Amino acid sequence: MLRHPSRPTCVAILAAAVLSVLPPSAEGYWSAPARVQGRLHPPRPPATSLFSAPAGEGSAPAPREVLIIGSGWGGLSCAHALSSAGARESVRVTVVDALPRPGGLVSDSARTRGGRPAEAGQHGFWAEYRNIFRLLDALELDEDPLTGYAEQGQWSPRGLEGTWPVYCEAGPQLPTGIGQALFTRFEKLGPLDLATALPLVLAFSEFDDSEEAWRRYDGVSFRDLCVRLGVSKRTYEEIFEPMILTGLFAPGSQCSAAAALGMAYFFVLRHQDSFDVRWCRGNVGEKIFAPWLERMEGRGVTFAPNTRAEGFVLDDAGKRIVGVRCKDATSGETTTRPVDEVVFAVGGAALAGMVRSNPSSLGRHAEFRKFSNLRGTSVLATRIYLDKKIDTPYSANACWGFDEDVGMTWFDITKLHDDPHSAGDAGTGSVIEVDFYHANSLLAMDDDSIITKVKADLDVILGAACQAAQVEDAAVVRLPGAVNWYYPGSHTDMPEVRSEALENAYFAGDIVNTRHGSWSQEKAFVTGVEAANMILGRDPEEGIVSLGEDEAHVAFGRNVVAGLKNVFGGGRPERAPSLFDFLP
Repeated sequence: MLRHPSRPTCVAILAAAVLSVLPPSAEGYWSAPARVQGRLHPPRPPATSLFSAPAGEGSAPAPREVLIIGSGWGGLSCAHALSSAGARESVRVTVVDALPRPGGLVSDSARTRGGRPAEAGQHGFWAEYRNIFRLLDALELDEDPLTGYAEQGQWSPRGLEGTWPVYCEAGPQLPTGIGQALFTRFEKLGPLDLATALPLVLAFSEFDDSEEAWRRYDGVSFRDLCVRLGVSKRTYEEIFEPMILTGLFAPGSQCSAAAALGMAYFFVLRHQDSFDVRWCRGNVGEKIFAPWLERMEGRGVTFAPNTRAEGFVLDDAGKRIVGVRCKDATSGETTTRPVDEVVFAVGGAALAGMVRSNPSSLGRHAEFRKFSNLRGTSVLATRIYLDKKIDTPYSANACWGFDEDVGMTWFDITKLHDDPHSAGDAGTGSVIEVDFYHANSLLAMDDDSIITKVKADLDVILGAACQAAQVEDAAVVRLPGAVNWYYPGSHTDMPEVRSEALENAYFAGDIVNTRHGSWSQEKAFVTGVEAANMILGRDPEEGIVSLGEDEAHVAFGRNVVAGLKNVFGGGRPERAPSLFDFLP
């Protein structure tokens, strides 16, 4: 979730190295992936869709009770798949969430002081979100809920630092890495500093998203990897640190190198236009989640907001969850819901809290005890309503240098939303969203001080026009420990889609390990469908659109590395030396 525009920088500085792994000639190396309706699709027939599967023949078994804990992208995609044709006859699905509205952090439950709606940050929809795009098509909404593509900017207190174009429109679709390097515009960082990042291509070539690659790269921080590869201090601080702070929500010294490489490849390196992003034309909860929930309720899914899962009852053997104690925050009543299957669709910090609160049930299993290591990093989301209209260069922007170890993005909601002031609001000034990540140091401030800081930061970026405007209304949304933290070593603490200790427990969300290759909202969506498939006894990948194969030159480089490791490992690649073995 909350992915923001600072990542293409890591591609541009690797372009020369990408060229170095190209063979002299190979058919198709310079061809672009097919694009359908502005979205990338893998060059293979689409997978069978869970959204339109035919109903099964014969008598259906007695419906099983499935309880989904959490109603973010992972929980809702699981409920959607379980309630699809051919599946809903065999299960009864209930979704509980502690928040007052379904949607997890994406719901629009927040309000400004004046009662206007606000959100827990802005949420982008990148070109590789193939499964989410297919969902939006299947919902057949009256109007497209997403904006078109637009250029994005990056800022520091010195001014504009870089501009990222719409890559699918910037020129011919070139092999990934080359197009980004040609079309991305840097304002201040010179070629000599950029060149110091070239050795990172070796890490991208070795990191192929396999379990072995995760083990090799997860134990070291991304900052340590960059230092050991000789990346210059300026390049790291002006390119890579902002990328990690706004992509993984923590400083590079506190983020796994494996997570950083995987995130950057998905959002930037898969194809030239992978970083092209669209935004919701209103609050996501209203534009997307509300009609989606209405569709699922029509299929028999029950939603129980304001309901917290607090306790778990196991069978005598301790191998299955047979009941979940849930507390209704509105009535204060606690009930135990009988269950046949349970899906944990919550973030890492919430999952860790559940384990610590249930030592005699979840805590008795080593698999669950390791989840207690999971933790989250904090987000501060703000939205200010100004009394004047301000002309902003770009509607979506990332920043660095305003607060140490804090990521920052800002958005012109006036440009992104159809009705930025909400229905019936007479306001005519600009509406600006400013979000901060790894924001514990800011959460300690009171609301007035936060709004003052936000306005001062925007004054630096936007100049006299913003300085002349006054704040009429504002929202401050604090989210302590709310987003997943991919700390070094976190991979071994994260759950798989299906539990090994409890045979009827499953997991969904972007904290879950999966080989699909996606990240953020798309990963949460995919793991939700994978969990549903396992509950229904299907192939875990059924109905999921894959990311497709690596582009030819990327595959070539990874195959070369794999071949060398096989040789030096005597037929056992895991015994071969890694890039780390040659670093100082």
